[in-house]
Amino acid sequence: MPGFVEKPEPVQVPGLVHLHTGKVRDLYRDEDGNLVMVASDRISAADWVLPTEIPDKGRILTQLSLWWFDQLADLVPNHVISTELPAGAPADWAGRALVCRNLDMVPVECVARGYLTGSGLAEYVKTRTVCGLALPEGLVDGSELPAPIFTPAAKAEVGEHDENVSYEEVARTQGAETAALLRQTTLAVYGRARDIARDRGIILADTKFEFGFDKDGNLVAADEVLTPDSSRFWPADLWEPGHGQPSFDKQYVRDWLSSPASGWDSKGELPPPALPQEVVEQTRSRYVEAYERLTGQTWA
Repeated sequence: MPGFVEKPEPVQVPGLVHLHTGKVRDLYRDEDGNLVMVASDRISAADWVLPTEIPDKGRILTQLSLWWFDQLADLVPNHVISTELPAGAPADWAGRALVCRNLDMVPVECVARGYLTGSGLAEYVKTRTVCGLALPEGLVDGSELPAPIFTPAAKAEVGEHDENVSYEEVARTQGAETAALLRQTTLAVYGRARDIARDRGIILADTKFEFGFDKDGNLVAADEVLTPDSSRFWPADLWEPGHGQPSFDKQYVRDWLSSPASGWDSKGELPPPALPQEVVEQTRSRYVEAYERLTGQTWA
């Protein structure tokens, strides 16, 4: 059963109550009822949270999300209250902990796709559709779509696949008004981010968002946004439809795990092995490069 190879014990901090350990983030509640979200250096692949961490990954994801929140502020509010380290928290949390509003989360992964790849490609090959949306004939891995599409997924537990669902299913379970708002917001944010990334020589192939409603009924962006863990970023100068694209994410890890070098059978019963140092360093460098190219800032 996929999941954690070695599930970590939560850090105990006075005044904070541990709520959940996710693939990457640990969630706490503070004494004011706010959520404290801490991004670890854990990395997942093939539905497993691997036993090897990628140094600085959690900080990079957090700082990149904060940068994107600023770029998107006029399109959708976000859940961040403070970036200050909670009292009594370990020093290692600096740069990776966010104090956030407690939202009524929508149980839908809001995915926008501008290019065809991944699970969307797999569905297209079989049905010429993605999440029930008909697409033209002749598309291949890496093809740009005629227009970005909203392809939601049902959130899954750690170790399980998110399941693509139709827009109609979201409307049925969440209500037509909420479904329309999710689609509109997701595509608006994707469009803004796609243009920003394009100006920096990066293709934003697809991305996923999580939203919740605040106490006033406003839709708010939560969790992470537009990081290499939630998005496919491709170098624009190397884009060539017809095969998999080089990417600024954990593809290096996926490739090693599926190679003979790892000696691991993803369909077997044994968990994945530890990552070799070279894979760790190469993966970290891709995260750093994504941060630096998108923000224009040097990663310290």
